[in-house]
Amino acid sequence: MRTTAYLLESLVAEGVGHTFLVPGGLVDPFLPDLAATPGMTPIVAAHESGAAYMADGYARASGRFGVALAIGGPGVTNLVTAAASARADASPVLFVTGQVPTDWEGRGGFQDSSPASLNDVALLSPVTALSVSVENPHLTHHHLRACLTRMLAGPKAPVHMSLPLDVQRAEVPSPWEALDDSVYRPRFVDGSAVERLWRVLVPDGGGEAPTRVAILAGAGVEKSGATDCLVAFAEQFEIPVATTLRAKGAFPEDHRLSLGIFGYAGHRHAIETFLSGRVEVLIVLGSGLSQRDTLFWDRKMLPTRALVHVDVDPPAIGRTFHTHVPIVGDCRAALTLMMEGGSARVMHLRAGNQARAAWLASIRASGPREYDPGHAASEDVPLHPARVAAELRQALPRDAAVAVDSGAHRAFFAHYFKAYGPRTYYTASNLGPMGWAIPAAVGIKAALGQTPVACVTGDGCMLMHGMEVATAARYGLPILFVVVNNNALGNVWLRAIQEGPGPGALAELPGHDFAAFGRAMGARGLTVTRPEELAPAFAEGLSGEGPCVVDVRCDRRFTTPVTPYSEAKKEWVDSD
Repeated sequence: MRTTAYLLESLVAEGVGHTFLVPGGLVDPFLPDLAATPGMTPIVAAHESGAAYMADGYARASGRFGVALAIGGPGVTNLVTAAASARADASPVLFVTGQVPTDWEGRGGFQDSSPASLNDVALLSPVTALSVSVENPHLTHHHLRACLTRMLAGPKAPVHMSLPLDVQRAEVPSPWEALDDSVYRPRFVDGSAVERLWRVLVPDGGGEAPTRVAILAGAGVEKSGATDCLVAFAEQFEIPVATTLRAKGAFPEDHRLSLGIFGYAGHRHAIETFLSGRVEVLIVLGSGLSQRDTLFWDRKMLPTRALVHVDVDPPAIGRTFHTHVPIVGDCRAALTLMMEGGSARVMHLRAGNQARAAWLASIRASGPREYDPGHAASEDVPLHPARVAAELRQALPRDAAVAVDSGAHRAFFAHYFKAYGPRTYYTASNLGPMGWAIPAAVGIKAALGQTPVACVTGDGCMLMHGMEVATAARYGLPILFVVVNNNALGNVWLRAIQEGPGPGALAELPGHDFAAFGRAMGARGLTVTRPEELAPAFAEGLSGEGPCVVDVRCDRRFTTPVTPYSEAKKEWVDSD
């Protein structure tokens, strides 16, 4: 079987049904097989970075992995930022790039970026977990398996295979054997560490069990499919749960035990609880405790008795704070074992449920979860982004998926838009490339089929990757693109304008009619200038054929809901 057909059929065997690409001479041999391989749907993007972001979105939504195909040379250089973003968020993406024939290498051939020239493999090596060149067809099977297994190992990461044209056209002698499903979600955990956790929760000798126990859920909960286990564990012992921004939705935000988000754009219930100095035991599940997840590594979040940290990545544990109970392993496996603590221990811990419920009641009685809940009903013109978030939440069904871009709008949607389940809220939180959500929404929609998908983006993001609206239109994908259009690079402007009108002007953008742009790209286009127009525009956008761009005219002067984060930043800088 020819290498190109072999690769595509192998991907289908692994449950991957879409390949995102930009065609070019160095991947020409793939085109006939992309058109003829059963179970494989090719999606042609406008730009290689768009194809890569689509693959990233597909990976996050499907629970398998994404695939992006591009030429070497300029195609590879266009992949670098997308690969770095996937690496930062532990998103499994396979990048396959074409290369000049092996007998051209280093001889000055057009677009030669082989190891003897520009060296695509070296370019992508720092932003992937593995980057290899397949210099012989007999190595295709070996390198593909090596890439996939490394990509799926904890922590997950993107990988890269470079294929010279002569290798693409060659025959592959070895049949593909599908990976065992355990490779995708390895269920391992340090059982002895879970035993140490139980000794913290139920001290030896029957001592007093901690009353104020809280959980911080990170992306590892979503990646391991642990939401149901987390809900069951929290409910059994009346433990309140906050999530990081990257894990928004991993614990339902309308659940009675939800504190909302802790960290960047976090909620008051979560932030005030974690920084109160009253939490006795904090259980961190699948978060690397990054700057944004910890309010600039604020030590006030540390518990009085014990910090417990569960993660598949051993270096992540103890990297930020001393950890009393480090548990290396999968969040779902750890929660399952934690539920098997023994009847006596379980009953002893449950004896504190009434006190924990009273503690949670006092948190809720202290005030609303959001810092400024009235903004969600704002009648301001131009519009307040919080009102946009609240209206979109009402317009979408509970299980809809939302991809949120980088910018001021991300903070407003993190704070005012509720997510009710895992894999319903997507954002490139760790690297934060602008425009990511526009193509990512295409990949998410390809993975989720009939599930409604919305993309929340800004005018600055649209200027970077808005062309991928044309990709959604080309394939008839009914995605609702909501553009928070404030004529500025919002976050930058809010900082710059404090330095004066000159710096502020550098972050301002000319007014653009993105509804007209959407129509030019083959989508439908609507413009919203008043709050009462939001609901009918969203309803129309969700009900019609193909994608729809809703251009929402917002005011850039509204302060983002990140005051605790900004205050923590000042304290960090001052104390440093």
